Amino acid sequence: MFPTKVKSGDARANWRSILDQVFTGKDMLIERNGKEIAVMIPAVDYAQIRETLEEMRAVREADTAYQEWKKDPSVARSWDKITAELDSGE
Repeated sequence: MFPTKVKSGDARANWRSILDQVFTGKDMLIERNGKEIAVMIPAVDYAQIRETLEEMRAVREADTAYQEWKKDPSVARSWDKITAELDSGE
């Protein structure tokens, strides 16, 4: 099922209607200036995909850090410093 596309201004003006549609199981894709910005999905669906979503975001964050490191290796921290931070709860 493809989400229904809604412009951000229309979503703002019809917020209650959009929420009602999402509540009934319809996914809504919010666009701003022709770019896809956000997706509204039913909370029950989000609960089921949350762990996968968190893993995907962690991979993306790690890739971003790796790409920055490739540009400038001096931004890297030693593994000892990282484990010390983890151990201290920082």
